[in-house]
Amino acid sequence: MQAVLDGTVLADASDADVVTIEGNWYFPPDTVTSQALSMSDTPYTCPWKGEAQYFNVQTGEGSHQDAAWSYPEPPASAIGRVGRDFSGYVAFDPKVTVG
Repeated sequence: MQAVLDGTVLADASDADVVTIEGNWYFPPDTVTSQALSMSDTPYTCPWKGEAQYFNVQTGEGSHQDAAWSYPEPPASAIGRVGRDFSGYVAFDPKVTVG
């Protein structure tokens, strides 16, 4: 499974390694093209997944603000709810093609 924006592959992982949460695909951190992401200052805290880290995504076409996010340290209750540890996994904005 890949996450692609503007022809740039942002993440590439096997289907078994990707987690779906609330309709979003979360990629393991080691499958994400880290040089395409830069930390954003945008704050967000999910009531059940905890504090999020947003990322700006850079492609050859330009920068896309807050087009990716992660939950670096989700609470144990969130991990239990998902059924898998998704700490640091990265999800992408709907403008990113995942498939």
